[in-house]
Amino acid sequence: MILIVDDRPENILPLKKILELHNFKTDTAESGEEALKKVLNKTYSVIILDVQMPGMDGFEVAEAIAGFGKAKDTPIIFLSAVNTEKKFITKGYTSGGIDYLTKPVDPDILLLKVKTFYRLFEQQQELKAIQESLRHEIDIRKHAQEELAARMDELRFILESLPQIAFTIRNDGKIEYVNRHWFQYAADAGAFPETHPDDHTYKRWNEHFLNGLEFSGEARLRQLDSDDYRYFLLKIIPVLQNGIIVRWVGTFTDIHQQKMANELLEHKVELRTKELVDKNSELETTNHELQQFAWVVSHDLKEPLRKIQTFSHLIKDKYLSGNEEAISYLDRSISSSARMSRLISDLLDYSRLSVTAYFQPTDLNALVDELLADFDETIREKKASIRKDTLPVVETIPSQIRQVFQNLISNALKFSRPDVAPVIDIRCEIIEEKNLSSLASAEGPYCRITIADNGIGFDVKFLDRIFVIFQRLNNINAYEGTGIGLAIAKKIMDKHNGIISARSTENQGSEFILILPFVQEHAPTTIKTDI
Repeated sequence: MILIVDDRPENILPLKKILELHNFKTDTAESGEEALKKVLNKTYSVIILDVQMPGMDGFEVAEAIAGFGKAKDTPIIFLSAVNTEKKFITKGYTSGGIDYLTKPVDPDILLLKVKTFYRLFEQQQELKAIQESLRHEIDIRKHAQEELAARMDELRFILESLPQIAFTIRNDGKIEYVNRHWFQYAADAGAFPETHPDDHTYKRWNEHFLNGLEFSGEARLRQLDSDDYRYFLLKIIPVLQNGIIVRWVGTFTDIHQQKMANELLEHKVELRTKELVDKNSELETTNHELQQFAWVVSHDLKEPLRKIQTFSHLIKDKYLSGNEEAISYLDRSISSSARMSRLISDLLDYSRLSVTAYFQPTDLNALVDELLADFDETIREKKASIRKDTLPVVETIPSQIRQVFQNLISNALKFSRPDVAPVIDIRCEIIEEKNLSSLASAEGPYCRITIADNGIGFDVKFLDRIFVIFQRLNNINAYEGTGIGLAIAKKIMDKHNGIISARSTENQGSEFILILPFVQEHAPTTIKTDI
């Protein structure tokens, strides 16, 4: 914007029209005082100032403007119709004017001068803006350098206080700084410490450096004073600034004691493993011998028992007819020998559970149907009713899982209440987790099978006892059994990575819950048994 200052409006108007005709914005003032007020509030590119004015003349106005920091560089063109002598022209220049024109003014010359001074002013303003920007950039760079230097001093102080060998590397790969521990393993601060000939740590580090990746690896460094090699962990990480790597910081951490301890521990573990393998082999041999022994003993024990039972029956039928007291004693003997025979058979079954055997897909539905067919006579005799859901195919050891269902169904029939027909309900659902209270899920990895009855039940406070071998909750004279059946079931379920538990109320019935995985994670692929 151009300011025209003249006390006569008829002089202002033609200048204003000429300048606006050439796309210059203009402002006017009719006195020196008014001009100074406007200069204080606005920035002007050129000021056209009349010399001869009442009050403050043009020279006084120019001198006042030169004292303003904001407007002191604004070009001033003096116009005068009276003061045309050299001394006035000189005064115009000394008071701050950049040109002095006498009236009448040639409009074309005035316009050329205004354009020139306008362009110079604009260029000067641009130059000032550039200078200010450069000054600001210099201040920022100076501040950044000071901050960087402070951080470097702080980093070096930290690295010097570390117990590890510490160093920094420039982004051109040259070592920049090392702490005092460096010189225990290297004489030169510009080269890495010497490593063992078999180590290739530095080669791997160079690959990471070229790819801008953090590095970590073991190295054996040679001590300068003893020529011994010690194990160190070398770790080098990049330091980023605005996403660009500016340097690398690294440490050598002494891990010699840990390494020696680990090697000693590994040696001990190796020896211990060998001992365990040998012991395991011995145990397998011993276990095999015990299984053979159990088979022989059970066979040899059961044979005399069979003879005792056979001859006892013969004596009872042939010689004791009518002797009720003798028959009673002999019946007790026969019953005891039968119970001992069952006990020997159950013990043999229990010992066989430690034998490794195949897991294979087993149709539990067909398996339970076969068992119910075996119990058909007992079911008819006791007028029992049985309801069964469709059971799934599960990966099991068929002979063993059959024994679980056989024991549970047999108990449900055996421990029925007097004069109450047994009711057995076999339910099945697929569940999410290996948990008794798990939610049902059609895609779950486990099945939960519940065998419920309406028998005599038991007090739930004895729940932990019923799965322990030889533990009985009922009178031996009232109900037959050896106290091994549920212990066998528990051991089989453990071997199948499953769960067995129970719920019961006395004189109302019991529920036995089985949880089995559909697929065994670590099923053995070989079988080792001679029984």
